[in-house]
Amino acid sequence: MTSTVPTAAQHTEGQPPITMFGPDFPYAYDDFLAHPAGLGQIPATEHGTEVAVIGGGLSGIVAAYELMKMGLKPVVYEADQIGGRLRTVGFEGTPAQASGLTAEMGAMRFPPSSTALQHYIDMVDLKTRAFPNPLSEATPSTVVDLKGESHYAETLADLPQVYRDVAEAWNKCLDEGADFSDMNQAMRERDVPRIREIWGKLVEKLDNQTFYGFLCESEAFKSFRHREIFGQVGFGTGGWDTDFPNSILEILRVVYTEADDHHRGIEGGSQQLPLRLWERAPEKIVHWAPGTSLSTVHVDGKPRPAVTRLSRTAGNHITVTDADGDIRTYKTAIFTAQSWMLLSKVDCDDSLFPIDHWTAIERTHYMESSKLFVPVDRPFWLDKDEVTGRDVMSMTLTDRMTRGTYLLDDGPDKPATICLSYTWCDDSLKWLPLSANERLEVMLKSLGEIYPKVDIRKHIIGNPVTVSWENEPYFMGAFKANLPGHYRYQRRLFTHFMQETLPEDRRGIFLAGDDISWTAGWAEGAVQTALNAVWGVMHHLGGSTDASNPGPGDVFDEIAPVELPED
Repeated sequence: MTSTVPTAAQHTEGQPPITMFGPDFPYAYDDFLAHPAGLGQIPATEHGTEVAVIGGGLSGIVAAYELMKMGLKPVVYEADQIGGRLRTVGFEGTPAQASGLTAEMGAMRFPPSSTALQHYIDMVDLKTRAFPNPLSEATPSTVVDLKGESHYAETLADLPQVYRDVAEAWNKCLDEGADFSDMNQAMRERDVPRIREIWGKLVEKLDNQTFYGFLCESEAFKSFRHREIFGQVGFGTGGWDTDFPNSILEILRVVYTEADDHHRGIEGGSQQLPLRLWERAPEKIVHWAPGTSLSTVHVDGKPRPAVTRLSRTAGNHITVTDADGDIRTYKTAIFTAQSWMLLSKVDCDDSLFPIDHWTAIERTHYMESSKLFVPVDRPFWLDKDEVTGRDVMSMTLTDRMTRGTYLLDDGPDKPATICLSYTWCDDSLKWLPLSANERLEVMLKSLGEIYPKVDIRKHIIGNPVTVSWENEPYFMGAFKANLPGHYRYQRRLFTHFMQETLPEDRRGIFLAGDDISWTAGWAEGAVQTALNAVWGVMHHLGGSTDASNPGPGDVFDEIAPVELPED
């Protein structure tokens, strides 16, 4: 287990693995991608038809790649850079031997349960390695520092008994309040009727409940001290108290699918995935000549610039105006950027979406997040304290300003990287007014109080890099996290690719991206919604899937998400 306070979601030998198969929409996207029949085909009369893909993050690039394979011509618009929140950056001021160091400003760790994502990672020949989460096997040591008291641990057993009590309380809470063991088994077996039965009852019961309220209602968490420790140390990647106001359904999706367990990072950086897909020529492609890639179907190999206006025009087409003033009209389009962009950055016709979908977009709740990385000369944290024999510094979870500090290296004698601080929500907003160097000074002071013998500063060999996603002009937040009562809104957004029931004058533009998915913040959600949108575009243009490989829209009625009453 990677958990500091482990979940009940432990791998069971001899049983199928957990994947992100549901619980809301139990469709096997991994099987859909792996099937030799492919994702579907469009009428030959539509070959070469342009499709606008707005947003060049992972969802947009996956959608564009799959549409191109069908014989369509995706036109990708990107306001910033290909990759979106798969953003890998270098450091300025480092010596030549450290020129290859990178920092993951967005997504940096991916669970093996992300099997559709893994399809594309394997396709472009990227390698992954275990990510050093708290107390994971890839982490030499972890320090938990709360209320001025530090505990050094290599395993959970090394922590005081109260931490094991909290772990046990969380496991009991999940089983008693969320049928964890039953759902775990059903998801391993991909038992769709059982998943739907369990989840349907829980959605009705828990849609109005916060994460914190769920804990408070559990007899296992009657102790405030236990709830406080759990919030500060949490499960999987660390503290989860910044999630306490959010819907408990969001948290259950994470633990059911092991999204916060067994993480792996992409060697060389996650942004390589969309960049390699952009340049990759598919082995099987319709209409286009062999060797065609997304890069080659775009002028100068680059996406179009930012979209400034979206409107509906004659024949129910979608007209796109970009930052260069170029105006193009399309039969169909996919919008993959964060949905708040439709409220502010992009001038939109109200007629793009039904009013209930606009309401859902407006109600979307995004979490803030910040990080700061520094390059260092070597993984000095592996040095041993002469008195204790322990690592001089460890992966650190604390209630101080830094909250989470991660230590990243590629070998004992090579330059390395420290993520000095990884924070969320209110903790992230505390950093917002500060420059990178101001942030660095506060972080060094905070960590100096935990490690008074360690001079981190003397090991730094370049300038810090930082991000606050809430302040990024094309994002306005890290990712969606539903508040209590938001299930109905999320359902409208996720199911938007099913447009048969929409008025004809509200069809043709499809929403995708991880904030449209049930698992926002996970790249798997970006991939899944991209594939939904690909099916939607194909269907809109008169295409179909092979009978042996039905797409998400073909089986939608059988596995549709729970529909709560609106009255």
